[in-house]
Order: sequence, then C-alpha cells, then structure tokens
Amino acid sequence: MAELFDKLSLYLQYPFVRYALIVGVLIALCSSLLGVTLVLKRFSFIGDGLSHVAFGAMAVGAVVGLTNEMPLVLAVTVISAVLLLRTGQNTRIKGDAAVAMISVGALAIGYLLMNLFSKSSNLSGDVCSTLFGSTSILTLSQAEVWLCVALSVLVAAVFVFFYNKIFSVTFDEAFARATGIRAGLYNLLIAIVTAVIIVLAMNLVGSLLISALVIFPALSAMRVFKNFKAVTVCSALFSVTCALIGLLTAILAGTPVGSTIVAVDILGFLIFCLIGRVKGGIKA
Repeated sequence: MAELFDKLSLYLQYPFVRYALIVGVLIALCSSLLGVTLVLKRFSFIGDGLSHVAFGAMAVGAVVGLTNEMPLVLAVTVISAVLLLRTGQNTRIKGDAAVAMISVGALAIGYLLMNLFSKSSNLSGDVCSTLFGSTSILTLSQAEVWLCVALSVLVAAVFVFFYNKIFSVTFDEAFARATGIRAGLYNLLIAIVTAVIIVLAMNLVGSLLISALVIFPALSAMRVFKNFKAVTVCSALFSVTCALIGLLTAILAGTPVGSTIVAVDILGFLIFCLIGRVKGGIKA
C-alpha cells in the first residue's frame, strides 16, 4: 500500500497528471448536473447521438488539417443539438428516431472521410482512440485546461441560475408553459449545454462512452433518493468520485482512461442498487 501511495505521489508531481484530474472532475460534474434532467425527460440517449456528431466533426477537422479542432467540433455539435431538438418535435420524426438518424449518419460519414482523406499512418488507432478515449487526457495543454474550466463554470452557472426553470420543464412541461415559462427556450438551452458537455468529454472517455457519464450517476442517485435536489447533489458527488477513482486507477495501472471510469461507474451503480434495496429506494 505504501508503494502505491509513493507511486501516486510521484505522478502527482507532474503537471499533466494534475491537469487530467482537474479536467476529469469538471467534466464529470457537468455531465452529472444535466444527466438528471436528461434521464427524467427520457432523452438520455441524446448524449450518444451528439457524441457521434462530434466524432464526424473531428474527422472533418483532421481531413482539412486543423491544428485545433475544438472550435469546429463545438460549433457543429451545438448546431446539431438545436436541429435535433427541432427535428424531435416534428410529428413525422420522433425524438428517438431523430437521435438514431443523426447518430448513425454522422458516425458513418466521419469514418468514411477519415478513410478517404486521412493522412494518418495509424488510422485504426486514431479511430479507436476517438471512439473509446485515449491518453489524450494526459497530454492536455494549459490553454486547453483553462478552456475546459471556463466552459465548465459556464455550464454550472447556467444550471444554478436557471435551476427552477429547468426543474419545471423537466417534470411538467405543459404546466410550465401554462405558467408562462418559455419551455421551448429552456429545452433549447438544455440541448446546447449538453452539446458543450459532450465536446468536453470527448478527450476523457471517447465518443462511444460519453452516455455513461450522463446516465450512470443519475440512475445511481435515483436508487436511493426521491427529491430532485437530493438526486442532483448525489449524482454530482457520485460522478466526481467515480471519475477520480477511475482516473487514478488508469494512471497507476496503465488501463484505458475512458473504459476504466465507466467500469467504476458501473460498480458504483451496482452498490447504489444494493443500498436502494436495503433502504427501500425507488425505481427510476
């Protein structure tokens, strides 16, 4: 055990490890805040759809040789979130069908472009890293960390400032409209903030595992608590704790970062299920 702590202490002396921990915690926190709302609105799969859109945008950025793909990926993902919301409200194309359509289309086109035009000598490795996460979380620059901090603070501020409106729209959108709340505007805000979180999480867990950061903390908290605020707070604590444990484990054991964090989330979910059964918790 002493050896383990000595090794961890040694790693923490390196700035890139501290950067990874800061970004990981911030992303986990933001994902959990919106996760409760998305799960309760039965729209948690939007994370998967938008992550595939982000993958397609990253593929385009790689093909055209952009040195910093973040602005392009963020812009495309936010626009797609808005379009997804509008399409999902169409009576001919329901929300789940719209998510599936955009998700599959963006993933296929992105991979096709990477195959046709990519200049990389290790295409399969690049694709695998993008889909499942990679060590890029351990190679973050100080500028990228500050960008993540700024966006995370913005996401948290939006959630806190509009908490009551988000609460109303989450539980009873029709009643919220009747009381004068512009439900469409707040749904749009939720979609945009979700898109920002997806882009931030790409480097942490990869595009195929992002939904885990949204779903598992919320579902785990719902095993034990009934109150919306209690669920949100518990979800945030759960997500941050699992992200820290997963990151530290990945660093010490040399395992894939994204997969390790998701594995810890799954283990935490099972523990909370057991606690819920013992305490007579609710079902989500």
